[in-house]
Amino acid sequence: MKIAVTSQNRKSITEHAGRCRKFKVFDIEEGQIISTELVELSREQSFHESSLHEAHPLDVVDVLISGGMGNGMIRRLRNKGITGIITHQSDPERAVKLYLDGKLQSEEPHEHSHHDHQEVKLEL
Repeated sequence: MKIAVTSQNRKSITEHAGRCRKFKVFDIEEGQIISTELVELSREQSFHESSLHEAHPLDVVDVLISGGMGNGMIRRLRNKGITGIITHQSDPERAVKLYLDGKLQSEEPHEHSHHDHQEVKLEL
């Protein structure tokens, strides 16, 4: 089993799984973490930028844990056989251990529109 955790800062669980480009990926055997690797995606490979109809580097994971994601992201993951979990837990390893123990409850997905993602450019 493989569990990916959004960790843009490489230390804690970060929000917005769709825009995240850095993930801690935990390899699990017999309910225990056996290794961890950092997967860094290009901007084009982020879930928000990539096509849901094409292969993705994180298609190999079984679970994706994040501090936040919307219903669209949950559906996208589900269509690829990946369970999406939203948590307020900040420590990636602790969240994975809680998940493995059946104690990590998923929060509700947030609702947003693509209007929320427009960038504002300021002229200096």
